[in-house]
Amino acid sequence: MTKKLIPTLLTGALLATGCSFIPKLDKLAAPVPASYPVATEAGALAAADIPWQQFFTDQRLQQVIGLALENNRDLRVAVLNIDKARAQYQIQRAAQFPEFGVAASVSRAPSTTTGQYVNTYMAGLSMPSWEIDFWGRIGSLKEQALAQYLATEEGRKAAQISLVASVANAWLGLQADEELLAISRRTLHTREESIKLAKLRLDTGVASELDYRQAQSLTEDARATLARQTRQRELDINALTLLVGQTVPPELLGSLQGKKLSDLPALADVPAGLPSDLLLRRPDVRQAEQSMIAANASIGAARAAFFPNITLTASAGFVNPELSDLFKSGSKAFSLTPSLYLPIFNAGRNRANLESAKVSEQIAAAQYEKAIQTAFREVADALVSRETLQDQLAAQQRQLEAENVRYKLSDLRYTNGVASYLDLLDAQRSLFALEQAVVQARLTQLQNQVNLYKVLGGGWTEPATPPTAAAATPDAAAQ
Repeated sequence: MTKKLIPTLLTGALLATGCSFIPKLDKLAAPVPASYPVATEAGALAAADIPWQQFFTDQRLQQVIGLALENNRDLRVAVLNIDKARAQYQIQRAAQFPEFGVAASVSRAPSTTTGQYVNTYMAGLSMPSWEIDFWGRIGSLKEQALAQYLATEEGRKAAQISLVASVANAWLGLQADEELLAISRRTLHTREESIKLAKLRLDTGVASELDYRQAQSLTEDARATLARQTRQRELDINALTLLVGQTVPPELLGSLQGKKLSDLPALADVPAGLPSDLLLRRPDVRQAEQSMIAANASIGAARAAFFPNITLTASAGFVNPELSDLFKSGSKAFSLTPSLYLPIFNAGRNRANLESAKVSEQIAAAQYEKAIQTAFREVADALVSRETLQDQLAAQQRQLEAENVRYKLSDLRYTNGVASYLDLLDAQRSLFALEQAVVQARLTQLQNQVNLYKVLGGGWTEPATPPTAAAATPDAAAQ
């Protein structure tokens, strides 16, 4: 009878669990317009479905991104946070099941018949106090831990997307640094030749000292610009090294020298699609949604605390006053102790916990809506920039061509004594500034293209065959 009692009670207790006070979480309406402010094209392949290896076609950049995914410490922490969240979920899940172990004890107390002190020895299996989850408190905590685990997984995806985009932008910035340095070196060489000519004309009395000092000023300006850009290049290398998590191979950095941004392989174009697609594909939006689900589950645990707490303690083994006779057949013993506790007064702690859980859920809901609004704004900004940057770059390139012709004409007119040296210096100054501006505009355009890919959820691709719901849980991962 005793052998059948424990399984029967445990089975009944397990079947009794399943009640839940987790409130139904209604789907929130997206607090954003139904369309972007800029007309977008529909594409067969969304940005989130384009692997970064296909978007970034430069093989050198692919190598650098690969190194960053292996060595970046922030991404490594994000992966470890997943392992931690999975362990926390397993802890909450384990609380739903009874714990068994081997127990042994000895006690000394006066006998009720003789009054003399006697020893009592006990050894056997023991089940410590186990809470029977009638009201779903432990189940709610498990659901909360599961949602937190899923939020952490989405956070890792968001971290990877951000890392891929940051490495690409840093790489493009380094290429721009190299191009700017080449322009500055060429300009400095030209101005050093000009100052020699200005000094010669001054010495021969053909030109005034004003012309010489203006040429000297422009030369030193070019020298200072070259020093500033050299410093910026080294700082950008340090930033890229931090992102990659190791020293970037010298052959990869050396491959940037002597090339322009326009020489880089083109980035793949991505369709923006609709805002509703964005909400389904951005990991940070899904992370905020899972955080809201976790906060909602905590309300169920707080509600269950108002109901009786039912626990069960059991042991089965041997008890005997003589240690040598402990394991004889006559020493068998069994105990089963159910208990119930109903809170009557706790200074409002349970009510305060429930109120805190409700407010936390409202905060999480607001953060979820803010994540949607932020995602919409980031995509809208990138689309607007894409529309205007191309026009800006084309206009500046035409302006550069005109300024280049102007410089050549000014140089010719000055040589023939038709124009003043001030006109030539002004043309040199404008040409140098425009050459740098065109590089910066092209860099901004490329980085905006990378940013659009990022804010549309690109940089992380789901498996071709999505796992089943069971296999996606940390329970399946632990098996």
